[in-house]
Amino acid sequence: MYQPHATVIGPRLWSKLRDLAPVRVRPARSILLRQGDPGTHVIVLESGSALVTLVGENGERTLLAVRGAGELLGELAVLDAQPRTASVIAAEICHVRIVPAADFLAFVEQHGLLAPLLRHAITRVREAETVRLELATAPVPARLASALSRLARSASAAASEISVRLTQAELAQMIGASRNAVGTAIKAWREHGWLDTEAGGGLLIKDIASIQAHAHAQT
Repeated sequence: MYQPHATVIGPRLWSKLRDLAPVRVRPARSILLRQGDPGTHVIVLESGSALVTLVGENGERTLLAVRGAGELLGELAVLDAQPRTASVIAAEICHVRIVPAADFLAFVEQHGLLAPLLRHAITRVREAETVRLELATAPVPARLASALSRLARSASAAASEISVRLTQAELAQMIGASRNAVGTAIKAWREHGWLDTEAGGGLLIKDIASIQAHAHAQT
């Protein structure tokens, strides 16, 4: 089962890593890391959730994963000194710590973290491959329900209702579907009272379990 970096590293070392940089606030939909950029730093995600996305040759954006609090972002580009392979976008207001590459590498070496971080990275690659297979084979409601489920699990709020600060057009692009298809799925779930639309274009998820069950019943 996938575990966040804070669990893999352990609470004592995670606390020490957090102390390497001050907390900064990033607004919803801001770009935290950009695909193709050099690995100059690592981001410690203190709170909030973020979307890991891959931009194709024609500018299409695919959602690979959703990350929540307790995660490191961009560590692979620092560890292997290669350009970033994906972009990371804040799905909501995020509190982050930006650790320079040199400080992070020194921390990893000092505490013998290279092997566990690489094992963790392999787990994330496998997760991304599962998502890609789902995008290639599952119908739109199942893809959308899965994406909303990942967003709900990673959201910082522990409330019964989860706000997703993404428009239907953005969700459609990220799951490789048309906006009309996404709108049709959302309309059915809204009529059942499982979610609602917000004035700013986002969604308010009220019953993710029912959304998932309904979506997979259609397959």
